Amino acid sequence: MRVGTGSRKRLDHRTLQGMVRMARLVPPARRMEPISEPPPDHPPIAPPMTPQTPSDRRGAPRPYRSRTSGPTERLRSRARELGPGLITGAADDDPSGIATYSQAGAAFGYGTLWVAVITLPLMASVQLMCARIGIVARSGLATVLREHYPRWLLWLACGMLLFGNTVNIAADLAGMAAAASLLTGIRSIWFVPASAILILGLLIFASYERMTRVLKWLTLALFSYVLAGFLAHPDWSAVVSGTLIPRVAWSRDYLLTFVAILGTTISPYLFFWQAAQNAEHDAFWRQRLIGRPQRALQRELRAAKRDVNAGMIFSNAIMYFIILTAAATLHRAGITDVQTADQAAEALRPLAGSGAALLFTAGLVGTGMLGIPVLAGSAAYAIAEAAAWRAGLDEKVHTARQFYGVITVAMLAGMVVSFAHVNAIRLLIWSAVINGLLAPPLIIIILVVCNNERVMGTHRNGRGLNLLGALSALLMTGAGIALVLASL
Repeated sequence: MRVGTGSRKRLDHRTLQGMVRMARLVPPARRMEPISEPPPDHPPIAPPMTPQTPSDRRGAPRPYRSRTSGPTERLRSRARELGPGLITGAADDDPSGIATYSQAGAAFGYGTLWVAVITLPLMASVQLMCARIGIVARSGLATVLREHYPRWLLWLACGMLLFGNTVNIAADLAGMAAAASLLTGIRSIWFVPASAILILGLLIFASYERMTRVLKWLTLALFSYVLAGFLAHPDWSAVVSGTLIPRVAWSRDYLLTFVAILGTTISPYLFFWQAAQNAEHDAFWRQRLIGRPQRALQRELRAAKRDVNAGMIFSNAIMYFIILTAAATLHRAGITDVQTADQAAEALRPLAGSGAALLFTAGLVGTGMLGIPVLAGSAAYAIAEAAAWRAGLDEKVHTARQFYGVITVAMLAGMVVSFAHVNAIRLLIWSAVINGLLAPPLIIIILVVCNNERVMGTHRNGRGLNLLGALSALLMTGAGIALVLASL
């Protein structure tokens, strides 16, 4: 039966009225809020995950919102992501690192530049694994070991860390004192307790965040090695050869320097520090964003990767130019064994002339003031997490007495060791060697944790991270064994 035009109009009108009445029956709480439609090329918004499945999102999914994609806004966004990784990279170039790299360039010229190239991906992969642990597990490395692994493994890792950090604190205090003595003429023994008390006081009564705001500018003195490297007029053909062609000598001195470079670059204390700082960084932003949806976990991991890579590139670039500058100045002048801070400062003479001592002291003291709190803090984080104490550099003393107690003990122990009648430069290099010998078992532990589904969920290591982590452990283990055999 055909319906006329008038009937069709009446039917459409009745249908429309029925739809309006049905819409009025919908409760207000269930009405959908209008959201802006994503552009056609934008990927669809992922549906929320059920509680039974591992979620990739920290909070409820957010609707799509347009973002400005200009270069200035992108640069600001990337700069806001820089945090624990960049601080870790800056702290890695501590007095022990400066002394080790200076000795490498002085003793072997441009022959160790290739180490700066191969250690960059290895160092970045290990630190990224530690950052991922802190972000995904929302806790430090020691906490993860306490909750998921036997106690003997937990305390073995903490014991190795505490031993290495104590020696490193002692070496850094001695190096800072030697640099200050070079500038003032006062005996270095007086600067050791003064530096320890100053750093301890700043950590307890101020905060590490405030310290870094000021002291990070002192580390800019390290860029003087970049300028000095060019002004020293190095042999660029030898530089390219030393950078691209690995050369290994089977001798105790070369292998000792090689292990020291690996140890001061891929250092155990940075493993615990990175995981703890990323976990604390995540907790800080969760407190700031109460009531607001948080970013997807995958996005946090990408931001952490950029942060870590930026810090490691900065660290290894400074390492590269310290070796290059020492090779172009000290090695060329026949100084192949750096024994004093005065000799190490000579590498900066092409840039600063008579002000080389001042520039060297500023860089060494600045990196020491950044690095020693990281050394003491990483030990405190590890022990506090292992014992389930309250921890955090943003905590007050009365709320985290045990945490600050460990920092105090580590500083005092380092100060006592630094009073031993050992050459400051030698102590700095040997502390790097100790770190190089202690790092491989800790890297293996990190690899095990990062492949544990109970800890990392769906964010376990991929093949790339596993390969680079395993190469790091194998390289450092092989170098340590070679050093022992060459020393027999």
